[in-house]
Amino acid sequence: MKHIAAAQAVVTADDFDREPTHAELRAIGQEMPVILAEVDLLDAQIITLDRTPTELDARRIRRARRRVLAERRALANRTAGVTLSGGAA
Repeated sequence: MKHIAAAQAVVTADDFDREPTHAELRAIGQEMPVILAEVDLLDAQIITLDRTPTELDARRIRRARRRVLAERRALANRTAGVTLSGGAA
């Protein structure tokens, strides 16, 4: 019986064992404000899962939703600026 697992591991090991590239880390860093805003929104929603939301909870959720939208808009504007200034002709 022939074993092919060793040959397979050599082929697939590079994709899973590599570190993020500088470009991937920059992209994550650029998206971090959106990620943090979404975490805040999720926190606000989790608080209301086991109880009836109060007016304060509703305000916190609305504020978190507005922040998510603002951060998404800011990210879209930043990436559009990079695309327009650094894009191909």
